[in-house]
Amino acid sequence: MARALRTLTQLMGWSSVAIGLFHVALGNAAIPGAGSAGPTIDSWGRFMGASFVGYGLAWIWAARQRPIPAQVVRWLAGVFLLGAAGRFLSLAVAGRPQWFQLALTAIEVALPPVFFWLADAEERTERVAAEPAAAGH
Repeated sequence: MARALRTLTQLMGWSSVAIGLFHVALGNAAIPGAGSAGPTIDSWGRFMGASFVGYGLAWIWAARQRPIPAQVVRWLAGVFLLGAAGRFLSLAVAGRPQWFQLALTAIEVALPPVFFWLADAEERTERVAAEPAAAGH
């Protein structure tokens, strides 16, 4: 499970950085179904893309720690789940978005529980490995 946590944490980080950079570079064109939403939304989307790059860098930072800090994973997964809640609120208030946004919502709902479950995998593995050493002293 520790290997799954490390792999998913790295994947989450690098994919978030790539998606964020895509939005910074393309603005409105990066949002399926957005069409020409105008300069205000373009500016907002590029800013949010940069924020998503920062979010991805936080995942990458966590993935580079030994062990991966469970508390950080839980917070980052919680932020991702909050994004899903925002999409559900938008669905209720504004209606059904373009199909790709619905697919992203499914990912944003499905992944956080996996991260919550795996969050302490490396810390647990390290504790178990340290127990026999501590008992021998």
